[in-house]
Formats: sequence, C-alpha cells, structure tokens
Amino acid sequence: MSKQILFGFHALTVRLKTAPKSVTEIHFDASRRDQRMRQFLDRARDAGVRLVDSDDDRLQKLCGTHRHQGVVARVEHVAMSHSLDDTLDAVEGVPLLLVLDGITDPHNLGACLRVADGAGAQAVIAPKDHAVGVNATVAKVASGAAETVPYFMVTNLARTLNELKERDIRIIGTSDQATQSLYDLDLTGPVALVLGAEGAGMRQLTAKTCDELVHLPMAGAVESLNVSVASGVCLYEAVRQRRQG
Repeated sequence: MSKQILFGFHALTVRLKTAPKSVTEIHFDASRRDQRMRQFLDRARDAGVRLVDSDDDRLQKLCGTHRHQGVVARVEHVAMSHSLDDTLDAVEGVPLLLVLDGITDPHNLGACLRVADGAGAQAVIAPKDHAVGVNATVAKVASGAAETVPYFMVTNLARTLNELKERDIRIIGTSDQATQSLYDLDLTGPVALVLGAEGAGMRQLTAKTCDELVHLPMAGAVESLNVSVASGVCLYEAVRQRRQG
C-alpha cells in the first residue's frame, strides 16, 4: 500500500477515529505541552500509534509547510470505495453530488471537500486531467473531510456525467452566462452540481453535457465567488429545499 503524509489536528484526529491502523507513526513537536496536544497524544497512544519526538524544522521538512500545527503523520492510503458506481449503489436517500471541473488549487479542493462533507454530499467528482488530487495540503484544509468524502478522478468527465444521467441524476451546471438563477430550480430530486474553476468556469463540453445551467445572483461589485464558497451556496440550497420538503 502507498504511503502518504497527513498533518494538522483535524485531519489526523479524523484518521485516528476512522482508520487508526493506517497510521504508521506520528511526529509531534515535543515543545508543545498545551491541552490540545496532550489530548491528541493520548488519543494516539490509545490507538497504539508510534509517536516520534520532533521539532518544527523536522516537521516542516516532512510535510513541506510550516502550517502543520505540530503534528505530522505517515499513513497508509485508505480506499473509501472501489468505484463511483459502488458509491452510488450504496446511497441511501436522494443523491447529492458535487462535480468540480478544472480545480487545480489544493486549498480550493480541500475547502470544497469540507463543504461537501458538511452538506452530506455522497461524492465529489473531478477529471483526472487539469485537476488536483488529494495531497497533504488538501487533507489539512479539508479538516478531516478528505477521509470521509469519496473523491473520484475520472478519465472522461462528460462520459461520467452522461452515466449519471442514466441513473436519473440531473446535471446542474453553474455559469455566469446562465439566464436562470440557482434559486429558480427544484433541487429536491437527485442532482449533481457542477462548478468550474474561478474565472475560466467549466469547459465547453462539460457545460454542453449539463441538463441545465444556473447562475448565482451577485449584488455587489465582484463578478464571481471562490469555487468553495459557490459550492457551499449550491449544496446548502439543495439541503435547505430538501429539509423544507
């Protein structure tokens, strides 16, 4: 199994909770003796994880950033699902999916995964080309959601969207040029919400594959929202409608 690096309290706490045996070792800043660190180390010891005294320089070299919060772990990769089809077959209730087209910033992906987890989306889908995969930065920003939300990178996004249609899942894309608003749609049925990169938006073929295109009303001076913010608006509008229904 492949090894990877995780860092930050949220990401490591979720991994210790969901898959403790996948954690090979945890390096921690021995100079930190605050309550948060003590509680985290107690959890790690209870899980039987090997702990390694370290310092800030060593931790930064391990994870490539100073934003590690004093904890960095070597972990085994954990497969959450064998395939997108397996995930969809196991969905209980009405499917709610997030599709990201052309998101290359790991901070944006991490934030999108966190929003998807909060809204209860069953999966996040992206193309293999021109998109970022889950790495240590994504996992840190996602605050544990990278461990709970299945993230599928597919070879042909348009084909995958058509396969979702065969499952009676409506494909709703966001576009600044769309005439109808997000709030004009009924999102209580099975939907996949498609968002493109900030500025560039969705690719042309992706937009053509969508069943409908909508825009987010913008009342101020800025022309668009960050993709993670837009994802939150779209997903939680679906959640709001479903709870009202």
